[in-house]
Amino acid sequence: MTHVLVVHHDPDMADQQADWLRAAGFTVSECAGPQYGSCPILHHLPCPAVEGADVMVYDVWASGDTESERELIEQLREAHPEIPIVLTAPGMEFDWVETKGDHGVVALEGAMSAALLRGSVNQALESVGKLAH
Repeated sequence: MTHVLVVHHDPDMADQQADWLRAAGFTVSECAGPQYGSCPILHHLPCPAVEGADVMVYDVWASGDTESERELIEQLREAHPEIPIVLTAPGMEFDWVETKGDHGVVALEGAMSAALLRGSVNQALESVGKLAH
């Protein structure tokens, strides 16, 4: 079964996203992100939660610091290039988001829905040659 790590600063939204993904047959775990505790990735250390994931759904606000957002995503991509990221940014667009290359992510901007989230996760999985749902 495909394991999705949902990283979101809002526990209610994380739960909603996790429920949508579970309903689609994914195994899901959740993390509140670095604003709620020390993030090993920001200290160039391995993160057990990330290492167990096939794909991440990452809220751009999870870092709690606008300067750290880009750095954190870049470090995740560098440390785990085999694990695709769906970067969620409700209501905003970011000019630093890369959709191709070494730091490429699948950007999910704007209003969130179950179908859009599942489609983005499948797109991310396909981008690294993993079987999607």
